[in-house]
Amino acid sequence: MGNLKARLLARIDREGPMNIAAYMSACLFDPTDGFYPTRDPLGSEGDFITAPEISQMFGELVGIFALQSWIDMGRPETVQLVELGPGRGVMMSDMMRAAHMDADFIKAINITMIEASPALEAVQAKNLAACPAPVTWATSLNDVEAGPSIIVGNEFLDCLPIRQFIRHDGAWHERMVMRDPDVEDGLIYARSATPEAGIDLLAFEGARDGDLAEYNPGLTQLCAQLHDRFAVHDGRALLIDYGPVSSEIGDTVQAISRHQKVDPLAEPGEADLTARVDFGALSRAAREQGLDHYGPVTQAAFLDALGIELRAAKLAQQSERHKPIIARQMHRLMDEHAMGSLFKVIALQSRGLPKPVGVAT
Repeated sequence: MGNLKARLLARIDREGPMNIAAYMSACLFDPTDGFYPTRDPLGSEGDFITAPEISQMFGELVGIFALQSWIDMGRPETVQLVELGPGRGVMMSDMMRAAHMDADFIKAINITMIEASPALEAVQAKNLAACPAPVTWATSLNDVEAGPSIIVGNEFLDCLPIRQFIRHDGAWHERMVMRDPDVEDGLIYARSATPEAGIDLLAFEGARDGDLAEYNPGLTQLCAQLHDRFAVHDGRALLIDYGPVSSEIGDTVQAISRHQKVDPLAEPGEADLTARVDFGALSRAAREQGLDHYGPVTQAAFLDALGIELRAAKLAQQSERHKPIIARQMHRLMDEHAMGSLFKVIALQSRGLPKPVGVAT
């Protein structure tokens, strides 16, 4: 039994069952045994592969989006370019290739990487060693220097801890994690004995007994942070993740270890825990915070609008040998049965900015 599992069982014995958000937080972010602080989970040798790891084209097009956003803001002399959950720094590195299209944009950029993993921070520093703009690290968006901001996040939202609720006798009861009374050192799901009050689950008004709904408090918190920041200076955030356009019933928490799905309760801290992003809830949170929002659109539609076909053709011209590789990359990023439709793109921004390229429909 792992050390984190032993500590979680002791916590449950001491305090009672924990909700899913508390369990996810411990599994992902515990400083000594959590998944992110203790390993590099990305790439073919890790636990999952993200879009920037598939092709340089992805980051390059996000870089074009950032450049156009800076132009939309009136080309400010200094702009904070922030990445949420930046993985290995591959996307930011590729973004800088596109940023070179405008020397003034390069001069204006201050880069901040919001990272919870010391292991990944070290990898990012290595991959961005030749970055043409200054790079700093922070653990929270609130720690980023004030000023006009362009914020990007790819597969950041799906790591935010969620709460789950089960409909029972016409009321919502929170789903919890407790000790399994029948299995030594085992964990199981349970339902809270009393109904939950004060949680906004209006999007699930038609739910029936037995249905499970998910609520992500981090979406509201992020929109509040963006509002506070964008209320003072112009700003735009681009968020890319997997999930439905509208709120849906169902359990979407999954655990991935070495590219395979595993039981989320089996080995706490040994697998990446994620949940699908409820873009309907994110859109509602943005409206409530007074942010302009555009999308969500599919990843395929976004990349197409930014010119991925032209970029792929140019790369293929440079190397006949790489043509089949580029074709496979395009398929993974764009096909509706791969990432093209599953992943969505949304832009949140301060009031009065032009519509964002690739996201406004």
